Amino acid sequence: MSFFICPNCKRVWGYKIEKCPFCFVELKREKWKKAKVRCLGQTTVPSLFHQKVPYYVLILETENGRKFLQKSAKNYKIDEIFEIEKPKNNEEAVVIWRKKYDFFEPIEKIFEAFEINLKPDQKILILPTIKKDSHPHSRENTSPEFLESVLEFLFEFGIKPENITVLTQAFDDIPIIEKIKKSHLLKVCEKKKVNFFDIAQGKFLEKDGIKISEKVFEGDFVLNLPILNMKEARSCENLFFIMEKKNFEMLEYFSNKKEIFEKLKKNLPKIFTLAEADHIQNERGINFYLNLVLGSFNPKNLDFVFYKIVKRNLLEIVKDVELEKIEILGRKIEEVEFFI
Repeated sequence: MSFFICPNCKRVWGYKIEKCPFCFVELKREKWKKAKVRCLGQTTVPSLFHQKVPYYVLILETENGRKFLQKSAKNYKIDEIFEIEKPKNNEEAVVIWRKKYDFFEPIEKIFEAFEINLKPDQKILILPTIKKDSHPHSRENTSPEFLESVLEFLFEFGIKPENITVLTQAFDDIPIIEKIKKSHLLKVCEKKKVNFFDIAQGKFLEKDGIKISEKVFEGDFVLNLPILNMKEARSCENLFFIMEKKNFEMLEYFSNKKEIFEKLKKNLPKIFTLAEADHIQNERGINFYLNLVLGSFNPKNLDFVFYKIVKRNLLEIVKDVELEKIEILGRKIEEVEFFI
């Protein structure tokens, strides 16, 4: 839960507004690292967004004295410390965090859990999902709100806009520039003054029979930014767009996506996946509210956890993943699972 404070009158809001309605000055976000459990109760009646019972509802108090509610599968004690756990194995862990009013807090908490610290002079590459020439409300592509929040978060590290590049390409006959315009992601890039790069126009390096964009190896931190749905293993499949189009089509003709992904993963630099799961599509393309953000260095584990949350049969690309080997932090599957 984020809190916003007016630097002038010191009034506090639990959600983001542009300016203090009393002083007309910009509010400052107040962050928290840990909180104490001040009160708790148990809920036994299910609801639409909280279908699995029983669960606990905590009243938490931050180090700054702010109080907020938090759902928990764990039974805490009064005055027990509530803080985000750190993964024992960064390469296998998946962090889940609930989006309440904006994307900034879940992005921040996921980065904190993995202890990802970026330096101002680093070059950042962002690979969003841009598959269709559709408007943002359809949720076929990474939403402009999510990309903008990610960029604002990166700017807090002191990273300059010119050191950030949003990149992808089209695998069909519709030019990528048309897709990025219609998705409103180009507006975000222009507003935040970051670069956009069409992967198809660049050079490719061949590794183990796979042609991978040379650009990917030039970044200091690569961020895979898919929007999840119930039709594809989006975290994994979004990485296909850093391959040469003809090379991917040839490999897909002779093998399946799982085989292509396994070979691709072996030849990629370290990539962090930050997945949008706010408004998500089901198999028929109908949008539902899930209000989540997931993060992991392992896109297969992330897709697997997402499919467990939405209670769907696993796709072939993630069928060999074992739940027992995944360290799930932030929120537990039973706290956020949703029968759609």
